[in-house]
Amino acid sequence: MSSEAGREIPEGMNPDARETWPSPELISSWLGDVDVDFEFRPGEYGGVHADDPAAIAAARQFRDVLGRFASGVTVVTSTSSGEPVGLTCQSFSSVSLDPPLVLFVPAKTSRAWPLIQRSGKFCVNFLAADQAELSNRMASRGIDKFAEVPWTPSAATGSPLLAGVLGHVDCTIHAVHEAGDHFVVIGRVLDMAVSGVEEPLLFYRGDYSTTES
Repeated sequence: MSSEAGREIPEGMNPDARETWPSPELISSWLGDVDVDFEFRPGEYGGVHADDPAAIAAARQFRDVLGRFASGVTVVTSTSSGEPVGLTCQSFSSVSLDPPLVLFVPAKTSRAWPLIQRSGKFCVNFLAADQAELSNRMASRGIDKFAEVPWTPSAATGSPLLAGVLGHVDCTIHAVHEAGDHFVVIGRVLDMAVSGVEEPLLFYRGDYSTTES
């Protein structure tokens, strides 16, 4: 590689060639379908066409209206090749008492979900009020999510049980259904427990909250 004004130029390319490249603005106008990322849930983004004002407005309304529904925050964990994997998940619910079933809803773009699916098992950790940083960590990409995060193997599946959570449910995957840009994952509960922690972490109007705030 050679360099011109600190900018790398591919080997064999004429240094003057850069002057003939179209501007970024012109490239964007040609493409016409560049996506704007909307964060709907912690760590979950949906692409909306930047050149479609109606789609952007509809996405913003969807996010703002659904954001009025306060929910708890969970981290769904499992293991892959002996290593811990996890994702932050706001969309979690109980489903059935007999048999005991729960569900969570990962995005199709999730990198952790295929690893969880292949393992056939997962543990849902209910986050406490002081675990917003942990939620953000598990929603991030490009980092070692479990570095310096204390956990122990859950009793039934060996999935990571995170320290300091309100409680957990330990499950095997019972069924998976496609739903738009997400999957609805039904889990069969094998084991569950609560801890002595009482105050939950909530997500409301695009931000973290608690029952005391």
